[in-house]
Amino acid sequence: MKLPRRPSLRTRISLLLTALAAALPLALGGLWLHGARAGIHEEIEAATRVSAQWLASLAREAQGDAAAADRLGGQLRALGRIRASELEILAPSGERLYRSPPAVYKAGRDAPAWFAALATPSFAERRFDAGSFVLVLYPDPSRAVLDAWDDLVAMAGWAAALLGLLFVAVRGALARALRPLDAVVAALDRTARGDAGRRFAARLPVGDAPELDRLARAFNGMADRLAQAVDENVRLEADREIARRLRAGLEDERRAIARELHDELAQGITAVRALAGAIVQRSDDRPALAEPARHIVAVAGEMQDGVRAILQRLRSPIAADGLAAALHRHCAAWRERHPRIALELRCALGDAPVGEAAAEAALRIVQEALTNVARHAGAARVEVAVDAAGGWLALCVADDGRGLAAGASPRPGCGLGLAGMAERAAALGGELRVTDRPGGGVRVLARLPDAAPARQDEGSAPAGAACPR
Repeated sequence: MKLPRRPSLRTRISLLLTALAAALPLALGGLWLHGARAGIHEEIEAATRVSAQWLASLAREAQGDAAAADRLGGQLRALGRIRASELEILAPSGERLYRSPPAVYKAGRDAPAWFAALATPSFAERRFDAGSFVLVLYPDPSRAVLDAWDDLVAMAGWAAALLGLLFVAVRGALARALRPLDAVVAALDRTARGDAGRRFAARLPVGDAPELDRLARAFNGMADRLAQAVDENVRLEADREIARRLRAGLEDERRAIARELHDELAQGITAVRALAGAIVQRSDDRPALAEPARHIVAVAGEMQDGVRAILQRLRSPIAADGLAAALHRHCAAWRERHPRIALELRCALGDAPVGEAAAEAALRIVQEALTNVARHAGAARVEVAVDAAGGWLALCVADDGRGLAAGASPRPGCGLGLAGMAERAAALGGELRVTDRPGGGVRVLARLPDAAPARQDEGSAPAGAACPR
């Protein structure tokens, strides 16, 4: 069912003001009606008094004189209607002998019954004994009431016309006053559509009215802040893309260098060592040749060890076994270096793969957080928790040490490597929070988007890894 359309604001305000203005004519109409009723009473009473005096004089003259009574009856019949009154001649038995004709003034018309009831005063009939008959005078205010009704209709027509003009004038004035709101609506519409790629470029003019000036300034300030936020987001997204490409380029370069070292240099060193070993085996009787060959074998072995170490550093610790194995290896090595601090690792990654970028960032954040625990926390226990669901990777590192140092935060320049961890998370579109624990210690929480396809449809993002409070 379609709801009826509400009238506009200017229509409602115009109707309200017109209704308030109509209260004045209504009040004045009530006062006028009271005065009109009093005026009708005075007019009819005065006319009735004159007619009563005349009829009383005629009735006295006709008493006891039958001829005079007959002449009086004839005169009254010839007279017709008495002003503002009705006259009846009754026989002593009560039979009506004569009744004056109806008024010819505005004949055939009467005021509405409800108005007549409000405007008609009450009058008493007058009786005069003329001997052979009785004269009865009835005051008749109907014509005066009809005049009052006609006056009221005329005044009501003028009042309605004036109220209509008032409604039109007020609505027009409001339309002009509220016209700047059309600019507000247009600006909001342009902002919502993002015309020509400039989503927050719309601005409102200032100077139409004090109230609208405040609205315009507030809108323009909001648009400026939103435009700055959008520009900042675009810049951050561009920085993230650049960082991603740099990381991808560095990883590709590291893999290429590792391949070259393994395929070219390592193979060459192996060949040199094999040739030198063969020379050693065949030159037992030639010490001058065997000794340099043995030295070449030793140097080639050292070079092989060096190449293996370089290859180990060039290869990502995650590439071979995945994030979970890399975390376990790092935590095991960390326990050996810091035996006085109990380290518990809870890794709930399952068998599904983790995106390389997210896994690399997670490992680096855990490494940096554990380094901070060892150097600054003075903790006896630290817990590491990692979880993944719904396309997100969540991790937590919590210790029971002395808590954050004054002024420590993930902002650049605050030390402790917190800014680097925050930048790693932000570069992937994630977030990092560092807070004090209520019972003492520090809690590092990170949420990273996981680009691994197998995780994208598993559900909503995790609220965070299971981390102690």
